[in-house]
Amino acid sequence: QVQLVESGGGSAQDGGSLRLSCALSGYTWNRGCMGWFRQSPGNEREGVAAISGDQLIRYADSVKDRFTISLDNAANALYLQMNNLKPEDTAMYYCAVTNHNCIGGPPFTTRSYSVWGQGTQVTVSS
Repeated sequence: QVQLVESGGGSAQDGGSLRLSCALSGYTWNRGCMGWFRQSPGNEREGVAAISGDQLIRYADSVKDRFTISLDNAANALYLQMNNLKPEDTAMYYCAVTNHNCIGGPPFTTRSYSVWGQGTQVTVSS
């Protein structure tokens, strides 16, 4: 059974940094897509960053040049380095993976991803 567990969330000041981790168990990354999503109260879950089976990376415009997604195959972990955080980055952050081959530009549609973690809260204060 595939399980995803996020960690690394917390509080940060405007302009600060946090690094999120997603530990994957029961999952071997092969040709699937993996991504980070976020959801704030009253808003839909949105894609933040994702990596495809052929290692193409996509970022939301709102986080480009501030966030970096990376994958450590040996550690079976996905990371999201978040720099220059802003109050509007405040949200619950989730990692997710597909259970099918996923090549080309990774999707940001939530229905494309079949396994989700429980989320980790990020709060940025001004």
